[in-house]
Amino acid sequence: MASLLERPLRAAILAAADNATVQRAVSRYGMRLGARRFVAGERAEDFLDVTQSLNRDGFCVACGILGEGVKDATEAEDATEQYCAMLRTFAQRGMDANVAFKLTHVGLDIDPNLAYENAARIAQTARDGGNTMRLDMEQSRYVDATLATYRRLCGRFDNVGFVMQSYLYRSVDDLTSMLPLQPNVRLVKGAYLEPPDVAYSSKSDVDANYMRLAEIALTNPGYTAIATHDPKIVDAVEAIIKRERLPLRGRFEFQLLYGIGAPLAQRLVRNGYRVRLAVPYGNYWFPYLMRRLAERPANLAFFLKGALGRS
Repeated sequence: MASLLERPLRAAILAAADNATVQRAVSRYGMRLGARRFVAGERAEDFLDVTQSLNRDGFCVACGILGEGVKDATEAEDATEQYCAMLRTFAQRGMDANVAFKLTHVGLDIDPNLAYENAARIAQTARDGGNTMRLDMEQSRYVDATLATYRRLCGRFDNVGFVMQSYLYRSVDDLTSMLPLQPNVRLVKGAYLEPPDVAYSSKSDVDANYMRLAEIALTNPGYTAIATHDPKIVDAVEAIIKRERLPLRGRFEFQLLYGIGAPLAQRLVRNGYRVRLAVPYGNYWFPYLMRRLAERPANLAFFLKGALGRS
């Protein structure tokens, strides 16, 4: 997914994300280190302020509360309630925003049934407010459980979505197996460091698989979120949209991460597309920041500039 020079740097950044000593050292300085480029803030109020501003600019939002891998059922319950509360706030304020979350944040590592029940509670709250929710995808070892939970939820709800990662060999088969459900799927490249026996390592292979997934998703019933900052992929997807004569609203949207690719996002909005920005918030921002830096090591320069007090 990166050049030969970038791959060792990417691996080092991801290793730092799991290093408690590094995390303590960096977190001491909070948002001052440049994390605000990628994270709305540490409080729900910070997120809501950012979301209102983005809505005014024509963007919709996907809310992510930073955190994952909880080991206690009480923590999972607390995360579930935070998502439900945010969905209720969206409905009360008429905000154009939904939620996306990792199943490990709502109890998958504790008990798959606990994670399912918590996800179903979030789905019900979203449906009550005329909204949607999405299961984020995590490391490859969680794919089977995530897809199984999505299938169970589809038996009760029609407002849930999931994610496919194009760097995994299995993703084309997984997506094809979901087509009878007319799925709501977000396509991403993938943000974790996976072994070569399960994932493509070259950018060209990941990009080619992304386009295979996009072709399948956009030419079959369902809803597709094209999540990318790659202008070449956007151009190729636009060609499919035109060829298939897809309406600008109702069958697909583009998604980008908050703080990345702003010119591309603005262009897509101007062209009449629905564009959703993934906006995270919370205290657990350090690992998220590290993954954003690992995805594009050039972002490290911005981060270090902020850390040195020059931005």
